[in-house]
Amino acid sequence: WAESQRAPTAAQPAAPNPATTPAATTTTPPSEAPVVSAPGARIGMRLTTLEGCRDPRYSELSRIWELVPGADCGAFGIRGYRPISIGVASADTINRLPFSENPANTATVPQDYRHTEMRLQLSVRTKVAQGLLVDTPEERDSLWLAYSQQSYWQLFTPQLSRPFRSTDHEPEIIYVAPLQSPDPDRWRLRFGGVGVVHQSNGQSLPLSRSWNRVYLMAGAERGPLQLHGRLWHRIGGDGDDDNPRITDFIGRGELRAVWHADRRNMWAATMRHALRREGKGSVRLEWFRTLGDDGLGPPGGLQLHLQLFHGYGDSLIDYTRRRTMFGVGLSLVEW
Repeated sequence: WAESQRAPTAAQPAAPNPATTPAATTTTPPSEAPVVSAPGARIGMRLTTLEGCRDPRYSELSRIWELVPGADCGAFGIRGYRPISIGVASADTINRLPFSENPANTATVPQDYRHTEMRLQLSVRTKVAQGLLVDTPEERDSLWLAYSQQSYWQLFTPQLSRPFRSTDHEPEIIYVAPLQSPDPDRWRLRFGGVGVVHQSNGQSLPLSRSWNRVYLMAGAERGPLQLHGRLWHRIGGDGDDDNPRITDFIGRGELRAVWHADRRNMWAATMRHALRREGKGSVRLEWFRTLGDDGLGPPGGLQLHLQLFHGYGDSLIDYTRRRTMFGVGLSLVEW
């Protein structure tokens, strides 16, 4: 923002006057067919190095993972990853005595937590390299670092001095490669990738929870519809660790479906399953309602966010406990 607002200098001449400047030569349009034509669209809030990297003529998956050179936002800028959100959550049950199948990780003193609490989520990523294996005028691969943090805060429990009941930290490294070019009229497998992720709650015994995994992922889209899939394998564990059999509860894979009903409304469903007959899992349903949309640029920014979760693993401390949670709040998406 500061670069775009500073006064012209000798090294940065002032913008030419259209009345005295000859007509510009024709430029080559993006190789990807436009999805929404929006000349002069606003870029919105960003912490990236290149102007125009949120060009709405590119499909959403092209913009999110910068699969084509025209959607490139540069390296080491800060992007959104999962929604950055704050809201109120209420559940049918609360984990006052966290349990693990390892007795050393089972709490012995219950806490008088309330069923209603605040839910906070921070999630960012940055691209650290691109064009490693795929680098053409039409497509480009990339390597990313990401960090997500989710907390449940007992704001409405003053008798316990309003503690944070749970905070999960999730750093990961992700490689993404483009697969098929977009087509609004039919399904296209847009990208594939691989990642390594560590997740832990940073607690000491008996509340310590942590695990590592490697995953394969892919994403497809058709117009306003998207499908995202992940399959993961736990690295180590499933023995004398913090959370034995965590994959039997949280799952070994997930499928996420997203539908942009219009510029203001987005619906999403995320399903996880252990992929075994006796396995468990979860489902999360979400509705995002854009606030203050001016009709220009990608329909992101501040959104009203409602979600309903049922199953296991909404947080690491709850991985063995099935619960139903409803939350309402505000989220920042594609900023």
